[in-house]
Amino acid sequence: MSKVVIVHGWGGTPKEGWFPWLQNELERRGHDVIVPQLPETHTPHVPAWVTALAESVGEVDASTYFVGHSMGCQTIIRFLETLPVETVAGGAVFVAGFFSHITGLTEKSDLLIDMEWYQSAIDTDTVRKRLRRSVALFSDNDPYVPVENVKEFQKRMGSEAIVLTNQGHFNESAGFRELPIALERLLEIME
Repeated sequence: MSKVVIVHGWGGTPKEGWFPWLQNELERRGHDVIVPQLPETHTPHVPAWVTALAESVGEVDASTYFVGHSMGCQTIIRFLETLPVETVAGGAVFVAGFFSHITGLTEKSDLLIDMEWYQSAIDTDTVRKRLRRSVALFSDNDPYVPVENVKEFQKRMGSEAIVLTNQGHFNESAGFRELPIALERLLEIME
């Protein structure tokens, strides 16, 4: 049995969009699923989110897998960076992950949050060593995560990148209550 950790993004909750559906599908298949509520979801800060994820996940090994959405992807990556050298997780599916500025933000407070995440360095060489395999899903019309992030994920994380058409930000406001491709790709990684 594998442990799967599903990590929401900025402003998110464990009960939104496709997270409950994915949790149910994985539990039905016998996997242990953790979907933590990260703190101060509308004002996410790197140390608080990484610490909260670490407390929720516990031990990480080759049977530990991650699924992240948007800033949840950044949180997973930053968490993996903190693990001991010998630790290797099974894999991850990153949905609408980013390494560049988030687009579509107008409020000064939001721009400052974006800056904190964007300007905090990540040693992706270290992270790649702690992650056996990863897949990154993108949409060609995401209002927050430009499709240019595809090349960054391939280069920095070694992720297999998939660009889907007209999927927005893969969130509830874009109509997502299920995300079968995330489940399919995760199950492939687990094989």
